[in-house]
Formats: sequence, C-alpha cells, structure tokens
Amino acid sequence: MQVLRDPLGDDRPTRGGVLSIGNFDGVHLGHQAILGHVADRAASLSVPAAAMTFDPHPVKLLRPSHAPRLVTTLEQRLELIGRTGVETTLVVPFTHRLARMEAEAFVREVLVDRLAVREVYIGRNFRFGADRRGDVDMLRALGHALGFEADAAPIVEVGGEAVSSTRVRQAVGSGDVSTAGELLGRAHFLDGQVAEGRRLGRTLGFPTLNLDCDNELLPTGGVYVTVVHIPKMGRVFPAVTNVGVRPTVSDERMLSIETHVLDFSADVYGERVRLFLLDRLRDERRFESITQLTEQIGHDVRDARAWFARRPVESLELVHA
Repeated sequence: MQVLRDPLGDDRPTRGGVLSIGNFDGVHLGHQAILGHVADRAASLSVPAAAMTFDPHPVKLLRPSHAPRLVTTLEQRLELIGRTGVETTLVVPFTHRLARMEAEAFVREVLVDRLAVREVYIGRNFRFGADRRGDVDMLRALGHALGFEADAAPIVEVGGEAVSSTRVRQAVGSGDVSTAGELLGRAHFLDGQVAEGRRLGRTLGFPTLNLDCDNELLPTGGVYVTVVHIPKMGRVFPAVTNVGVRPTVSDERMLSIETHVLDFSADVYGERVRLFLLDRLRDERRFESITQLTEQIGHDVRDARAWFARRPVESLELVHA
C-alpha cells in the first residue's frame, strides 16, 4: 500500500478514485467493512481505492485533556488499513488551520479540486469541518451538486450494538481483551522492544520478556493469556503476561508488561516483538511472600497451558507485523 504523508501539500495523490475518510483507530470490524467496500467499488469502476486519515487525532489537538488513548499507533493503523485492499492511504496532518476550514470548503478544495473523487464513504457519526458541521447528509448534498456520490458506511454490530472505537477502548481499558478481539475481528496487539529488566522472573523460575511498549492504550492491571510474535525467530509463541506494577516485589508503582513465554529460553533483548492479548486470567494482586507469588505464577502458567489446549495458536486470528 502507498502511504502519502503530505497529501494536501507536496504529495500528489492519484485523482478520480473511491475514498473513505475517518480516524480509523483500531481498524475494527466497522472500519474493515467500509474500507473493504471502498476497495470493491474502486475495483468495479477500475479506479484507485483510497483512505484518508488524520494525524494527530483531532481531539488531541483541539481538546487534549479529553483525547482518548488510541487503540493503535499510526504505523499499526496504516498496516491494518493496508490489509483491507485499499491501495493508498492519505495521512493528513491535522492542524488548527485545517480545523478552521468550513466543511463546504473542505469538500470543494480537497475532495473535488485536489482529489476529484468519484465516490466518498464515511461513518454515520463522522463529522468534519469547522465546528464539526459536516456530516453524511451534507456530503451527499454537496456530492450531488459537485459531481460525486457519497454515502454512509453500513453499521456493523457485535452483541447487538454498533462496533466503534469507543467500545474497543472501553473493552481494552477494562481488561476485557476477548471482547476487544471480537470487535476488532482479530486479537488485540501491542508492539514494542524487549527491554532489559531486573531478571527477577528468572530467579523465580519464570523468566520474562519486559516490553517497552509503543501503544498508548494498555489493559488494566492483571494476568493475561497472550501470544508473542518474535520476527527474528519467524514464529509465534504461547505465553502468559502480567500487566501492572508488581506490588509484591516493588514499591515503585511503575507499570510494566512482563511476558513469560512457555517453553522458551532464547535471548531476545533489544528485539522488536508483537504481543497479542487473548484473554484475562485474573486481577493483579499483592502476595504476602515471594513463595506465594511463585506458586501463583505456576497456577497462571498451568491455566494458560489449559487455555491453549482448547484453542491452539494455529486457530487464532493473529496479524503478524
């Protein structure tokens, strides 16, 4: 997939295509449906398929104290958009100048004059332009007057409710990573680098990988069934992960992500890895002694093995970097 990071400036996007516009945080099932539709429509018309997204997220610029912690980094978002069949993603730098642009001016100057769009699709709740005045009804009306088609994305439901980035954030933030996976259509993942830790896990008999994480949004403290993809080794490994502050062994209250990879002993310090969060085993808690902690880790490992016995790694929906 082609990525244009200055599509309103020096980059020159291909004109005359089918476009979807959105923040696409998480690239969940609803996003996948609209982007897949864009790809299908573009193929039927023999024109380019494109997505337009924004960086930073508009709320981060306009109301930073209210900005959500994003499900995906920009690079993860682009990777996932690229898997939908879209050929080009336009990453529009979101600035105060763009925020002040009237919705009608955005349509005329960007969608028509610069991109010459044939068709445009947006989410039913997506808003654009100054004071968020632009919506799908305005886009349809302007499209009729200016020579392009516009429509809202179909609503995708899981559990009787529309899938949304907000629902995904709520699920991940509360530790309900299995529900997050249902909304995303894949296991939720974190990317990062394996950092040097205190090696306490090794002394307890359960060595861990300490993840220096790229993602903003992390699940609440607890122990999770996970899978780790180590590109250097070309495969994925079943694992169990503790997210939290390690209250039994530390008073620093610094959040850590520690993964014990089952039946694994290689040295991967400094390597980039992808950690998939599959299910939650238990809350993080403080133990009275290191012995009690070690016994509990043993139980967690057995529970994780039992989980994988029911759902082998090969059966999981994992997106490898």
